[in-house]
Amino acid sequence: MKKVLLYISIITVGFLSSCNSEDFLDAPAKSTLDESVIFSNAGLAKGAVDGIKVPFGETNSYRGRFLPWYGLNTDVEWFNTSQTINANTELVNYNTKWDNTNMNTTNNAWAMMYSGIERANICIRGLRTYGNPQPGTELGYLLGESLALRAVYYADLLKAWGDIPARFEPITSATIYIPKSSRDVIYKQLIQDLGEAADLVPWPNGSVATSSVHRINKAFVKALRARLAMAASGLQQYPDGIRRSTDADLSVSKMYKLALDECRDVINSGTARLEPSFETLWRKYNQEDVTAGGESLWQIPFADGRGRMLFTFAVRHNSIDQFQANGNNRGGAAGPLPFVFYDYNQADTRRNVTCVPYKYGTAVNGISKQELNDLDTWYFGKYRYEWMSRYVTSTNDDGVDKLYMRYAEVLLIAAEAANELEGPSAAAPYLKTIRNRAFTTNQATMVEAYVNALTTKEAMFNAIVDEHKFEFTGEMERKQALIRWNLLKAKLDEAKVKMTNLQARTGEYADVPSTLYYKTAADNVSLDIYGLNRGETTNPGAEYTAKTWLKLEPLKISTLYDATINPDTRQFWPIWQVFISGSNGQLVNDYGYGNLIVN
Repeated sequence: MKKVLLYISIITVGFLSSCNSEDFLDAPAKSTLDESVIFSNAGLAKGAVDGIKVPFGETNSYRGRFLPWYGLNTDVEWFNTSQTINANTELVNYNTKWDNTNMNTTNNAWAMMYSGIERANICIRGLRTYGNPQPGTELGYLLGESLALRAVYYADLLKAWGDIPARFEPITSATIYIPKSSRDVIYKQLIQDLGEAADLVPWPNGSVATSSVHRINKAFVKALRARLAMAASGLQQYPDGIRRSTDADLSVSKMYKLALDECRDVINSGTARLEPSFETLWRKYNQEDVTAGGESLWQIPFADGRGRMLFTFAVRHNSIDQFQANGNNRGGAAGPLPFVFYDYNQADTRRNVTCVPYKYGTAVNGISKQELNDLDTWYFGKYRYEWMSRYVTSTNDDGVDKLYMRYAEVLLIAAEAANELEGPSAAAPYLKTIRNRAFTTNQATMVEAYVNALTTKEAMFNAIVDEHKFEFTGEMERKQALIRWNLLKAKLDEAKVKMTNLQARTGEYADVPSTLYYKTAADNVSLDIYGLNRGETTNPGAEYTAKTWLKLEPLKISTLYDATINPDTRQFWPIWQVFISGSNGQLVNDYGYGNLIVN
């Protein structure tokens, strides 16, 4: 059982969008102990640093608002009821309103992220002032952890909102109301901070703290630094249009080199690795194996009754059953786009793990059985109650962590950066490593010949874009990647065409069967399905039940994104109205959301 995150004894100041008592912010923080005592003592300081993680688990923060919604809809993932326009679908259809009823609250993800940043700022100030944090010391580790956790909050604010206020010191009366800063300034600070953190924290299993992926380690810090370097130099929407940063420090040549160097450090360290089997990776995840040194580099550490990863994304369970007591209609809020299963090669071992065409029906005498969905509804098989070691009994949460970064991303970033700087031959080994795990048979064709044929930068880049899709569908990492590649609308439009072709069984989907055949397997729970694979059209026998598999409504296809909107001009969420209204005129919305200032 995972331990509940500790709440620190210091009363920290969260991000207050409005405050009538500026004197409060200049008053000494009320605490049972003075900062000089807390941050000079490793045990007390650890309690304070653990408190930086508390906002991850708040109901309207990552747990119930940010993770369930950010990252949908893409060319591989969508909200499964995207055709029903409401506050939920507005968060994913690129026409989000600033007064969205799910988000427009003072305790929402925006506020909770800044609360985490404020906690980190207090810890960083205290450790620097009173802790003498040096590499190899526990206080040094805690400073590195604080810097990295602050970078996580900022990284997610940047990808969801673009330009945001920069707060790298605890709030005072002079800084309670500040405008947005250029994201370029923030990216540079985070890259600098993570460089410092990398010198302070050990590699995975280099200390007791880094034996678990609930704690920050050097491999994660370097990988996050690489991810941010790629994002900072990528194409993205600025208030004046889609472009790369004009800051010379964030140029492609500098940032790609930094990313490649960091990824190679992680790879050469030997302290992280791919799991030998893709299915084993996700079984371990659902079993809540947090041992460091494998594929997971860091996970948001939810307590058993706080996280909602399976609650939101798991294969659907219609009722409480033999696998979960989390409640009725749990999981299945989102899933892969219907064609994704058919874009995988049939031999790719990632396909059946990632894309699931069935749900668990209503239980009878406590036992539920698999039931085949219609073509338009798939689930993410990476998240499964049936793979858990615990039997979840909480009614609102499952407690399974968010797998925030894994080693496979390090390999793909290395491939992309090496391709750009050194050419496709330098990228090839990293791409081959990914595909070697995916294809356990016929590697001569599917790995060696496939990758060796990628002899131009363009061909290699396109292959990396595809590989990212096959590797990360269901992890909600795709949206930011499409944005920095300037492929968001192009890939969304391509996805609409693919779904239309799949529905009509034309073009690249002409050989996809229109009838499935199924029966209950010997375990009296699972389905034995024939007809999922291309070309499987022969009736397998009278013991099977036939199901016409054509339903893919044009309305649902069209609402992958709001038809009145160009997604390339709505790459970010608006800042919610409550924070604009309480900003004393300092915050405005860009990107066509309007510049209303409420004083």
